[in-house]
Amino acid sequence: MLIVGLGNPGATYANNRHNIGFMVIDELILRQNAQKLSSSSFNGELFKFKNHFLLKPLTFMNLSGNSILTVKKFYKIEEVVVIHDDLDLPFGTLRFKLGGGHGGHNGLKSTDEKISREYKRVRLGIGKPEHKGEVSSYVLGDFSIKEKEHLRDLISITCEAVESLLEYSLEDVSSKYTIKKFQLK
Repeated sequence: MLIVGLGNPGATYANNRHNIGFMVIDELILRQNAQKLSSSSFNGELFKFKNHFLLKPLTFMNLSGNSILTVKKFYKIEEVVVIHDDLDLPFGTLRFKLGGGHGGHNGLKSTDEKISREYKRVRLGIGKPEHKGEVSSYVLGDFSIKEKEHLRDLISITCEAVESLLEYSLEDVSSKYTIKKFQLK
């Protein structure tokens, strides 16, 4: 299985809402004691544990599919899981689905174009800005202080869910780990 976290490379973006996929991959690397694979040809940071791969594309969000396709083809991987932020879900929501549209998410759009829409999605709600014109600054902004208080828990639960995907069906994982409504205290 290839497990991909979407985000943008570099310290400037490290704590942005758009980088929650990278945050989950970083935690999975620690939890699984994954080993870094050395290859610049993947345009991403690639790690391996057991027979599974963790990828953080370093192509910037809009070109994520290029890195995913390269790794998928090189290792002949059929099953892909993409972890990403979702503006259409309130902060703290965790949902799962197979396939679907990109909903304006450029990382998903790039992935769809390169490998098709048929991959598992782990959708992490980040909420949305008050005005549509603020979407770019919102996703490229850091989490609020209140959100940061719950971010570690959300990432931890997401890691558990992704680890469960290694053994169980998407439906089983979805029924156990879906968070529909998250209450900020």
